[in-house]
Amino acid sequence: MTTRPTRRTGRRRRPTGLTAVSAAALLALSACSGSSGTSGADGAATGSRGPSSASAKLSGTVTVFAAASLKESFTELGARFEKAHPGTHVSLDFAGSDTLAAGITGGAPADVFASASTRTMAVVTDEGAADGAPVTFARNQLEIATLPGNPDRIASLTDLTRPGLKVVLCDTSVPCGAAARKALDAGGVRLTPVSYEQDVKGALNKVVLKEADAALVYRTDVRAAGAKVRGVDFAESARAVNDYPIVALKNGDNAAAARAFIDLVRSADGRKVLTDAGFRTP
Repeated sequence: MTTRPTRRTGRRRRPTGLTAVSAAALLALSACSGSSGTSGADGAATGSRGPSSASAKLSGTVTVFAAASLKESFTELGARFEKAHPGTHVSLDFAGSDTLAAGITGGAPADVFASASTRTMAVVTDEGAADGAPVTFARNQLEIATLPGNPDRIASLTDLTRPGLKVVLCDTSVPCGAAARKALDAGGVRLTPVSYEQDVKGALNKVVLKEADAALVYRTDVRAAGAKVRGVDFAESARAVNDYPIVALKNGDNAAAARAFIDLVRSADGRKVLTDAGFRTP
């Protein structure tokens, strides 16, 4: 339940007689002494009205649409945001970036969009749905996810072409699939997967459930899976690094909380959460 700060609404009595004269004198003194304002710690002038609206308490729900690969790190950041701003709630919606972008341009209410590629972010900005310019807050790189212990001894992209090996890719319409296609092209590798998945978590889960022998996914997802998979680096991944942009949205209901959440993601604390999850800094 969201609790908003209460405001005092009691009426003041109108001053009369000598009281009115004294009040007028005090007002004149106040005008003379406060007309130039005083400098705060940040050097900005502060008048007699108290704190600016920028320091107003945040409240309510902030709805964040985020790429599936951000699930672990944004869940952590959402919890930190709620702790730092009592009375707020972070509603997180994770899916493939293209699915989220289609929802936003279709009118789905959200305050923040964090995409796994600049191409998908452009779908939102080109439609005029962004409130401001997107900023890149992280980068991600591919790894080969294999079964625990890497029983097939996969060491390169070329190894994925072995007969009988079941490999899964993300669909090329989503950022992890587009990155995989770029890496495969860079290595001159032609690969026919057993399935194309709609987001990176779907591709990874095929390996976790032992329905596939390997998948091309982000290194952050390999790290999040722990002992359930084994990650294998490959040289061509350096040719397919994805930038992750974030932006506030015009369709949202909580612009102040949206800006504050983006500030947290881009802060030193936010960067640490992301790098601990395996992301690279911009």
